[in-house]
Amino acid sequence: MARVLFENALRFIILILAQVLLFKNVAYYNLAAPFPYIMFILLLPIRISNLLLFSLAVLCGLTVDIFYDTLGIHTAACVTLAWVRVIYFDIALQIEDHEATATPGISEISFQWFLIYVFTLTFIHHFVLFFLEAFSFRYFFTTLSSLFFSCIFTVIIILLFEFVFYKQKRR
Repeated sequence: MARVLFENALRFIILILAQVLLFKNVAYYNLAAPFPYIMFILLLPIRISNLLLFSLAVLCGLTVDIFYDTLGIHTAACVTLAWVRVIYFDIALQIEDHEATATPGISEISFQWFLIYVFTLTFIHHFVLFFLEAFSFRYFFTTLSSLFFSCIFTVIIILLFEFVFYKQKRR
């Protein structure tokens, strides 16, 4: 259990630092901006308590909000992400079949399931983030294209991170 706590704390620090120091300055013609910090929430243990999950989502979003100078947009998107993650696991997984420390990574589940999981939850996170940022339907199609391209960009970066830190399945 201490190892899981250490891994998640290290993941939080690395992803937040990467987000605010590196990915904050990476954008593709103001059309696609990556937000791989959400990987922290996505890879929390499957059987984590909801109170801890939502607390960590608020902490993660608030930390990014501080560095991006946004007023709770990332926090709202992260809490929404945590909420959808709970619903997604209730629908798609038999939670009782997994260990308490199992994470929804490629080492625990199949690549196809992981890709669908990451893309779906990233899309929902980005939907909330971009439409709260725009706070208008005036530029609906511009916001939608930014959402789509940012989602793809973020998913690619998350997959790259996951493959770099990929562990073989435990038997």
